[in-house]
Amino acid sequence: MLVAANRLNNVKEYYFSQKLKEVRELVASGKPVINAGIGSPDLLPPQEVVNTISQAVKEPYANKYQSYLGLPELRSAMAQFYESHYGVCVNPDGQVLPLMGSKEGIMHISLAFLNSGDQVLVPDPGYPTYSAVAQLCEAQAIPYTLKKECGYQPEFDQLEKLDLSKVKIMWVNYPHMPTGARATRDVFEKLIAFGKRHNILIVNDNPYSLIGYERPLSIMKIEGVSNGIIELNSLSKSFNMAGWRVGMMIASKELINQVLKVKTNMDSGMFYGIQQGAITALRTSKSWLQEQNHTYASRRVLMEEFARSLDCRPINKEGGMFLWCALPQGKKDSLSFVDEVLARYDVFIAPGDIFGNEGKGHVRFSLCVPEDQIKTMLNRTLMTV
Repeated sequence: MLVAANRLNNVKEYYFSQKLKEVRELVASGKPVINAGIGSPDLLPPQEVVNTISQAVKEPYANKYQSYLGLPELRSAMAQFYESHYGVCVNPDGQVLPLMGSKEGIMHISLAFLNSGDQVLVPDPGYPTYSAVAQLCEAQAIPYTLKKECGYQPEFDQLEKLDLSKVKIMWVNYPHMPTGARATRDVFEKLIAFGKRHNILIVNDNPYSLIGYERPLSIMKIEGVSNGIIELNSLSKSFNMAGWRVGMMIASKELINQVLKVKTNMDSGMFYGIQQGAITALRTSKSWLQEQNHTYASRRVLMEEFARSLDCRPINKEGGMFLWCALPQGKKDSLSFVDEVLARYDVFIAPGDIFGNEGKGHVRFSLCVPEDQIKTMLNRTLMTV
């Protein structure tokens, strides 16, 4: 019998990969399950993006291998996007790297900088992929606690007490998933100083900043940003292009060159049509984004009502595409609570446990659900009272 690599010993199949199989089976059996668990945008991309892709695939070289660096026009559009939305000026010919999704970027960065035995600081609660990728690279994930009472911000006095001698990367995710907390300029300044002090690469994963946040902030805007900072961003959430896999890495030329050593051995360039669509998306007017944010704001109000109908307690934040809630009084196990809601109301939500120890006692509701379906969810709870 063929034995799997040791690196898989501590890595489990992604929770949503497993759970969504169960959800699909329930739907196939006739259950009217509504998925309010994952952040897969149900809204459409700008129509101009679809039109651009449709035209681009007809071009005679659209089917050919593309540059590992992406089209120069795409890098320029990404640089212009950063200047327009974050007030950050970057060189498209050295400080911008298009990615086939920011999730892939997490793997590229980890492979580029981690050796076996290195350590990685990961937020708790936080995106499970940070820990999983560290383990795949035979590094050790060290959770750092983000407490509700501290606004889900890093506690630097606690970080300084850790043995940081083996820490190579610190993953940061602001605006934060799953809680929606945003970082302040002061927190970013402290992160930059912390990284410099301990020679730790700070990587901010920033795909949610244009979803409901009036003043989006990039860590690259902070004075003192140096060769030890990377920011990942994505078109998946902002422009509803999740399945088309377009992300970007903003960093120094030196860091990008190291990541390219990995990336150029893992893909053969992004599909031409998608690159052209991404260029159009990045140039979309801010008014389109504002209209989309109105939709999410309306959904948030309804989703909070649904959460309260389950006796969950919303933790209000400014934006993002999720609603983070404490479990009803007396409930502690989010996994069993999620199964209870699924069985009783045919609604799937995400358990906080999968996001780390600090996620225990919480659940996450996705706002990627049309208003009429949220109203259906609410009616189901009210009918069973």
